[in-house]
Amino acid sequence: MHNRAQKIFKPEFRFGLGGVPLGNEFAKHTDKEAQATLEAAWALGVRYYDVAPWYGLGLAERRFGHFLHGQRRDDYLLSSKVGKLFKSSKNNHHADMFPLSDSPNDLVIDYTADGMRRSIEDSLQRLGVSHLDIAFVHDLSPDFAWFPDGGWEKQYEIARKGAFPALSKMRDEGIIRAWGVGVNTPYAILKVIEDADPDVCLCARQYSLIDHANALNQVFPAVRAKNVSLVIGSALNAGFISGSPRYNYGKENFKIPPEMIQKLVRLRAVAERHGVDLRTAALQFSAAASEAVALVVGAGSERQIQEDWNSMQSTIPKDFWNELKQERLIEENAPTPAI
Repeated sequence: MHNRAQKIFKPEFRFGLGGVPLGNEFAKHTDKEAQATLEAAWALGVRYYDVAPWYGLGLAERRFGHFLHGQRRDDYLLSSKVGKLFKSSKNNHHADMFPLSDSPNDLVIDYTADGMRRSIEDSLQRLGVSHLDIAFVHDLSPDFAWFPDGGWEKQYEIARKGAFPALSKMRDEGIIRAWGVGVNTPYAILKVIEDADPDVCLCARQYSLIDHANALNQVFPAVRAKNVSLVIGSALNAGFISGSPRYNYGKENFKIPPEMIQKLVRLRAVAERHGVDLRTAALQFSAAASEAVALVVGAGSERQIQEDWNSMQSTIPKDFWNELKQERLIEENAPTPAI
């Protein structure tokens, strides 16, 4: 029996464009470049878009909205994040958080019930659309560096009492279609499925070709037991697998763990022996899990989204996956794409 998320994520919504790059997280992109990227995604057939207020402190939502408000709303699926509000200020601190965003905003963390409604209303105004399909409670995770005193555990308790029941109520009222958490670490996913009734969670950077054992063996069984689905994000670990000089997110993502560099070298060697593009293999690997209803990729250019889309259409020989398992580069029980 299909759960709510499986009914929402029809085949045309299983590959999505994420908003991190167009929020100028890694490099500065112009509005013209952002528009061209979104136009290219639409022309390719991408119909799922995932964004967040946090990406560029409002910049990504405005850019996505500039394109999407001109499309028929029923033709695409849209998710954004909740829990982070903004306050405009001449003396803002955007340079500390998103230095390339040129945002006038300061961050206000709010995981209360009222904060959820305010967050969704603010997102809809920036996006210029009538509704969100999915709301992900954003960054309830120890890796988020900007929480006030008390850390992520204190904010989780606020969300448990405020955000979670409020989002369930909004879902039941039809304001949103589904909700969950969107995080880079497993803790909030494992907690929210016990404490509330989410439908789908955004599992970012946790299930990739280079780092997937914990998600596979801990998170996946847990969400299966609760009939909750996952959207998989950051399959390339913020571009590391495809050659970017960083690993995941944060101010110190240039400090790449030596073991990951060594593993990437070994993965490349196997890919070369089989004539396989490693980025293609990584994207297909992350999308192959039965728990995943969609894969979201970030792209900052027409070429990048075209390459990612085309990677999902390619066929990878079974011998490649077999050798990865023989070399213990991927878990023996990891699902691989069917030919």
